[in-house]
Amino acid sequence: MILYPAIDLKDGQCVRLLRGEMSAATVFGDDPAAQALKFEAAGCQWLHLVDLNGAFAGTPVNGAAVEAILKSVSVPTQLGGGIRDMATIAMWLEKGLSRVILGTVAVENPDLVREAARSFPGQVAVGIDARRGFVATKGWATETTVQATDLARSFEDAGVAAIIYTDIDRDGAMQGPNIEATEALARAVTIPVIASGGVSRMEDLVALRDTGIIAGAISGRALYDGAIDLAAAIAALRG
Repeated sequence: MILYPAIDLKDGQCVRLLRGEMSAATVFGDDPAAQALKFEAAGCQWLHLVDLNGAFAGTPVNGAAVEAILKSVSVPTQLGGGIRDMATIAMWLEKGLSRVILGTVAVENPDLVREAARSFPGQVAVGIDARRGFVATKGWATETTVQATDLARSFEDAGVAAIIYTDIDRDGAMQGPNIEATEALARAVTIPVIASGGVSRMEDLVALRDTGIIAGAISGRALYDGAIDLAAAIAALRG
């Protein structure tokens, strides 16, 4: 199972939100590229980036910070937030991003996800953010009546590289991930599922790994707070 250190970008800074609330942001640094280099030095295999402002605006906002990260590190990097058309997808991939994450458009324009996955094989993931099992969009500000599992199943034949599943109520709360819901989703589809939200200690990572079906896990606050030692966690998951 791959551990993805998260760098959430708000106003050019590294932050973590509590349950997706922009007003509940904790700033962990003002040099995202330096933070990315620290994660790379600790041995990460991937980086997970989120343009939080972009998720609300619907277009990239923290582009300069993302580009600085891409120029600084050599590990593959995925990005979500504000990516809602083919031009933006192509732009980011051309700049060196390894994978784009499509969230809001997966609900509002699923044909775009299919087109993107065909055009850029292996480089398009779907972000499914859910509150009590129902998908939320536009930076989690809009709740839908779409079930997370139904949305995931609708892309089974689309060729998407991964599904990033976030339980919003667990995100940034340091209360542990929703392992049961994440495992159920992973068993409902053949697409690799990456868990996000609530990973707060090494035991959480081990529990996700031990499902035998979850392909990856994203952690942010726990790495910044020191609750999880990234190098030790990577070594343990590899072992």
